[in-house]
Amino acid sequence: MMTCPTNEMEQSTCGEQHDQQQGPGAACHEDGENLWDPFGLLQIDTGCASSRSQFAGNENENWCSRNALRKQRHWEKIIAAKKNKRKCERERRKAKHAEEKGAAPQLSKRDLKMVVKQRLLEAKETGPWLCIDLSMTGHMTKKEIGRLAAQIRRLYGSNKKAQNPFWIYLTGFVKNSPIYDACLRMNDGFASYLMDVTPESYLDLFPLKTIVYLTPDSENALEEVDPQKVHILGGLVDESIQKRLTFQIAREKQVQTARLPIQEYMVKNVNAKNYHSTTLAINQVFDALLTFYETKSWEEALKAAVSPGKGYVLRGTTS
Repeated sequence: MMTCPTNEMEQSTCGEQHDQQQGPGAACHEDGENLWDPFGLLQIDTGCASSRSQFAGNENENWCSRNALRKQRHWEKIIAAKKNKRKCERERRKAKHAEEKGAAPQLSKRDLKMVVKQRLLEAKETGPWLCIDLSMTGHMTKKEIGRLAAQIRRLYGSNKKAQNPFWIYLTGFVKNSPIYDACLRMNDGFASYLMDVTPESYLDLFPLKTIVYLTPDSENALEEVDPQKVHILGGLVDESIQKRLTFQIAREKQVQTARLPIQEYMVKNVNAKNYHSTTLAINQVFDALLTFYETKSWEEALKAAVSPGKGYVLRGTTS
């Protein structure tokens, strides 16, 4: 069968045109339509859908980032507001405290330490002096020695805060003894306490006429805190005090004795246990001496030192 030249020409021309326009491998219908056109449209649609999906994903990611950033900024504002509020509250308390103290200047911790050190060193030179006699710790159990070490810590703490402190001595303080170990173990910074410690007896350190041994069994009520005297406290706790033990030791040493004037300024209070005692811990006795030295009032001194549990109250305040 012969091929129509005209058709061949058309096919050839169509092929040439397709080759020029579409490149190799392109097909052409008899009416000249491109067979790849529908697939081209499909490819364009797919590409548009992919681009649209990617754009939507980017937009969602950006929205999430903006939302997280907004929350972060909101949280930072809350934190900043709380910090500012705390700062204002601290400044308000400082201003109130300064007003209560007569607008006294605030000292740094370093300056306060220097002030305390200066006061203590002045007391060492001029008095008053307080001595804790630790030669009787053999009468105590390990638990009682621990309590004594705690009382020494409280006593030293009260002395540091005082406007007119005492200079403190620890006598009979033997190295590696139970009380020595207890003080180092229970009192932070004990080695740096501003006080004199010695294994010697107070009798070897001070003239006999300057010594006043404080004992609840003494017949003499203490009237004054003389800065030229050395006031001795027996290092014993309540459970270990044997009747008149410190008094007997003081008499044997032929030293002057005295007691706090509890009977002169206080009366027994009615209580369910009917418990009345004039025996105080060494830090309580010291609080009485310290308060009296600053106020010159035994009422204030005994009120600060004698707890209600001892069964005594100031005259005129019985319940």
